[in-house]
Amino acid sequence: MNFFNHHIGEFAALLTAIFWTVTSLAFESASNKIGSIAVNIIRLIIGFAFLSVFNLIWRGYILPVDASIENWLWLSLSGLVGFVFGDLFLFKSYTMIGSRFSMLIMTMVPPITAFFSFIILGERLTLFHYLGMTLTFSGIAMAIFSRSAKGEKLSLKLAPKGILYALGGAVGQALGLVLSKFGMKNYDPFAATQIRIIAGIFGYILLVTMLTRWHMVSNASHNKSGMILTSIGAFFGPFLGVSFSLIAIKYTEAGIASTIMALVPIFIILPAFLLFKQKVTLSEILGSIVSVGGVALFFL
Repeated sequence: MNFFNHHIGEFAALLTAIFWTVTSLAFESASNKIGSIAVNIIRLIIGFAFLSVFNLIWRGYILPVDASIENWLWLSLSGLVGFVFGDLFLFKSYTMIGSRFSMLIMTMVPPITAFFSFIILGERLTLFHYLGMTLTFSGIAMAIFSRSAKGEKLSLKLAPKGILYALGGAVGQALGLVLSKFGMKNYDPFAATQIRIIAGIFGYILLVTMLTRWHMVSNASHNKSGMILTSIGAFFGPFLGVSFSLIAIKYTEAGIASTIMALVPIFIILPAFLLFKQKVTLSEILGSIVSVGGVALFFL
């Protein structure tokens, strides 16, 4: 129990990676059916509903009315950066290069997070932690690069624009995480997520209005399969995934949390094999072992 209490942040980050594996697969399928912008705003509205019910039961507040002005300021900024800027680019990359390759590029989040953490929070990682990062990245690269068809290089398989969109998503998620930690402090992570989502919803309302895309959102809401996938993604993403990511960064360094959360590309291998009957190669298995070894270093 003491071991668990000492590593609450790391365990929360592992759960976040599992939740984000589910949500990335669901949102990729939903984005292909109803469009990335529609998925983004609808999943935030659904996620907000989940959080409102949960917070009413858990905290007795249906809205985060007990948050300070500082909480609202920085968490709202985090929501705009992460949900609007970052996720808009990430979801667009899903439609161009798929969730597996988007998640591969999202492994850039930890070093970017560490950079922002150093500038904003003054956090420093140990040499042991950098070794864990290196092993984790190496394992992820081994697993994902082997998925290229006919031995082609990954760079030749992906659309350059899709890579840029995914990189934009990585920057948005990294900066959003750091701003969340800065703004959350000792505030409840689930209520903090609610503030971020509120800011994200308002950001998308402004964006959809400026782009005159409300007809697309309306059409998307009548697509049954798209809405089911979006709802699944919203439950495991904005509700559980984002909330547990804030628990992770509350109890451990942001760079460590984001490295463990970067295991999503490894976790995607199993559902791809079981659900989509995709072949799993030896290099993918070895990559998984190396990545898990890298994560284990954060628990020492």
